[in-house]
Amino acid sequence: MIVVTGGAGFIGSNIVKALNLSGMANILVVDDLSQGNKVANLTDCDIIDFVDKDEFIQDIVKGGKYEDMDVIFHQGACSDTMELDGRYMMQTNYEYSKTLLETASKHSIPFIYASSASVYGDGKEFIEEVEYEKALNVYAYSKLLFDRYVRRHRNNLECQIVGLRYFNVYGPGETNKGRMASVAWHFYQQYQEQGYVNLFEGSGGYEAGEQLRDFVYIDDVVNVNMHFLSQPQISGIFNVGTGRAQSFNDVACAALNALSGEQRTTAQWVKDNMIRYIPFPEQLRGKYQSYTQADLDKLMVDGEYTESFADVDTGVSAYLDSLKG
Repeated sequence: MIVVTGGAGFIGSNIVKALNLSGMANILVVDDLSQGNKVANLTDCDIIDFVDKDEFIQDIVKGGKYEDMDVIFHQGACSDTMELDGRYMMQTNYEYSKTLLETASKHSIPFIYASSASVYGDGKEFIEEVEYEKALNVYAYSKLLFDRYVRRHRNNLECQIVGLRYFNVYGPGETNKGRMASVAWHFYQQYQEQGYVNLFEGSGGYEAGEQLRDFVYIDDVVNVNMHFLSQPQISGIFNVGTGRAQSFNDVACAALNALSGEQRTTAQWVKDNMIRYIPFPEQLRGKYQSYTQADLDKLMVDGEYTESFADVDTGVSAYLDSLKG
């Protein structure tokens, strides 16, 4: 049996779909459906059962009925970088993950989990080493602390363990994320509602809309997960991004080109007032990554991953075509 925690969420549900496409349906989805609209991500999935996340971990603690797990994709987490309740964040992201990992180790179950590029903070290099890590908020800290827990106990763990530091993921299935959805999703909504898109003014030494992120398409993220499923001999913590930083202006331009059917430059969209800049939020100052770019050396060498990643033009076009469809 394959377990996917957060299986009704954005990345988790796409992993379930990929497993189905590979002929696997012996899948247990674990999630919290307090936000009921997430169920839309599962309606076209073939699974054997669904279990609430609290019930699942309680059964795990009791040594319950899940001994037949073949692999755990641990994607479940509170991913709201604006969440200020540190106790809730640490319980949900850190303690839950530790308990699940201990069970995986006890029964030698491969454990592939979601980390985050937020662990690098406002640094300029993004390499999977301690000296490059700096959490700017409690979400990032909860992810970083679990990565460090994994490193500290790695030699005593009796299972494959793979941590994937996702950069800025976008693509189908993220509608339920609301304000935490990608800028590509927000641009689509803004264009439908108001006919133009909004970007932040300059911040962190960057001009308006020129803040740089490593935007990675969901299909590529899923492919990396499936790669490690097929390589049980490989363990480690790996970046998952394109290795190319692109600006928010690039994403806005790609979105407007895809939605309008035209091929124009950012400068032309700005001139026609189709890209507009809004004040940078005060609550994000000091907590915002103005630049990210995944170093992929470890993924390519130690992780033996050889596939290429879609750039913004390709990924955003495919994504918005799916939303229009």
